[in-house]
Amino acid sequence: MSQKIRLGVIFGGRSGEHEVSLMSARSVLSVLDAQKYEIIPIGVTRTGTWVCGEDVLGALENGREDQLSTAVLVPEPGFATLYRIENGAMTQVSALDVLFPVMHGSFGEDGTLQGLLELADLAYVGAGVLASSVAMDKALFKDVMRANGLPVVNSLVITRRQIESDMDQILSRCEALGPYPLFTKPANLGSSVGITKCRNRSDLYEGLQEAARFDRRILVEQGVLNVREIEVSVLGNHQPQASLPGEVVPGDDFYTYNAKYFNPNSILSVPARLPESLIEHIRQLAVSAFEAIDCAGMARVDFLMDGQTGQVYIGELNTIPGFTQISMYPKLWEATGIAYQSLLDRLIELALERKMDRDHTERHYRRGG
Repeated sequence: MSQKIRLGVIFGGRSGEHEVSLMSARSVLSVLDAQKYEIIPIGVTRTGTWVCGEDVLGALENGREDQLSTAVLVPEPGFATLYRIENGAMTQVSALDVLFPVMHGSFGEDGTLQGLLELADLAYVGAGVLASSVAMDKALFKDVMRANGLPVVNSLVITRRQIESDMDQILSRCEALGPYPLFTKPANLGSSVGITKCRNRSDLYEGLQEAARFDRRILVEQGVLNVREIEVSVLGNHQPQASLPGEVVPGDDFYTYNAKYFNPNSILSVPARLPESLIEHIRQLAVSAFEAIDCAGMARVDFLMDGQTGQVYIGELNTIPGFTQISMYPKLWEATGIAYQSLLDRLIELALERKMDRDHTERHYRRGG
């Protein structure tokens, strides 16, 4: 293509991972090749308003959203264009060829944004509506893994209403999973927001309350003894490939939000020191999980491994993994042989490829014709 690809990069969002999204976006925007792409930054405020203007990212980072204009994407085929709204009038900002969501958590990674982009008939980086929504809900994701014979830890799902109505019964149900430690987490959030490691009933009580702040569905999981946290990046559409695995050695008690983004004592070992046979097993599991939910483009698959027995469990799959300078997704591909900038180029190519595939689907049916 001789013309530059008109690439929208959207970030921020109405999510507990708003700040993480901004960090990822800064890394992505600093690396994208301006010779290949006409880059159109699109911000989403904490209240969910789309915005555009000069230095959108900086404005969101510094709380200067009032200096930006409201933006909108019309959810109708043939109008893959970003518009600015000022004084009640819409003016065109730019037509778009592809959108790169650098959005983590609710309303960005859960299928809602992807649904809008499908309605607009716009190419976009990453998984579609189905895979995004299934992967975002950790409880549903585990059910799909079990249905496909893939290994996951024992867990149960409870609701905020159940916690509010009969906490004592819920505590007993959770403890029936197995011995402490147990983990409580919001079913639909990432970056370890709202997760608590519970060593006793008092911790469990507080952990359930904490998780219920962020979601109406709460996942309770049995902890893994001697745990090692392994991560694998996956790339592709029809023939996905898995990277070498990496290992996370958290600076905190487990891989908390602080350990992921701020604690300098957290160590990312790339590649992970594992036997070759186990490396291949984990890579195969990552691809199997990716395919089981009909994922596309990219994902990071997180594993829990018993350090003594070597038993591996699929923890979760992130359809829009972090892209900060310390994020595992690009680091793992760099260790496997794909540099950061080339990785972004490949993801955009996969988005356009998937749009071409969607365009082959017939949308009309005439009986007898």
